[in-house]
Amino acid sequence: MSLQDNQPSGRLPVSAGFILVLLCFLWGGNAVSIKFSNQGMPPLMTAALRSLVSGALLWAYARMKGQAVAFPPGQTRHALVIGLLFGLEFFFVYWGLTFTPASRSLIFLYTHAFWVALGAHFLLKDDRLTPAKLFGLVLAFCGVAAVFQARSPELPPFYWVGDLMALSGAIFWAATTLYVKRITEKVSLNHYQTLFAQLIYSIPVLALGSVVFELPPDLDLTPLVLASLFYQSVVVAFASFLVWFWLIHRHTVSRLAAFTFLAPLFGVILGGLILGEPVTLLVWIGLACVAGGLYAVNR
Repeated sequence: MSLQDNQPSGRLPVSAGFILVLLCFLWGGNAVSIKFSNQGMPPLMTAALRSLVSGALLWAYARMKGQAVAFPPGQTRHALVIGLLFGLEFFFVYWGLTFTPASRSLIFLYTHAFWVALGAHFLLKDDRLTPAKLFGLVLAFCGVAAVFQARSPELPPFYWVGDLMALSGAIFWAATTLYVKRITEKVSLNHYQTLFAQLIYSIPVLALGSVVFELPPDLDLTPLVLASLFYQSVVVAFASFLVWFWLIHRHTVSRLAAFTFLAPLFGVILGGLILGEPVTLLVWIGLACVAGGLYAVNR
């Protein structure tokens, strides 16, 4: 891939839009699957195993396609930073879901798009804040505030801890996206390399967290738990992330991130239908504000 290939296109084609809708559905279901896997495996151990399995699959697939997965000589420091940011993101996402419902977690996590839009204004060329984007940021902030205020007797006692962890995960996700986009403006990298760096170099972060906080592990490897791990590793972390980073290398990053408002929408619906999670009026209002803000960022 040449540096010219890495330059973002201003408008998204219809085909990219359809792909993003599918990705958002898969990501919306990911939080539900983590809830299931948390029933039989500690969350950080699950996250580390997910990175290991999907990283091995990516290495094998890239080798079959004749693509490099290692960063060029002299650029390994960038791979380490990407892996650290990615590892911290999922440290907070997986652990946070032990405290808060999946529907709430996803709304906070997908404020990622607004941190991206804000950071892109200062860090990326040709990706500046506009009045519409600023309006979207304010509307999304109102949505987050509404979800924070949502109360229900069915919420677990420390749900606010999980909410804050999901918000932290969103910030680290945005930092990863911006860092990847920034270095690909200067260094010729393919999407195999950027994704592989995240998966492989995140393993020490997540494994260390598991050793510190989760030993000895309490395991109950039921078929549902193993199926959830398969979904997270193969479907989401390998297949969907590979497509996501392929898109990041080809399109304006804030426009891609803005499409992700569909993921919390799918997540709230799936969390309510599959997990029976409480979805109060304030949660729906917050979701509507976040979705409206994302639309404003993308329009």
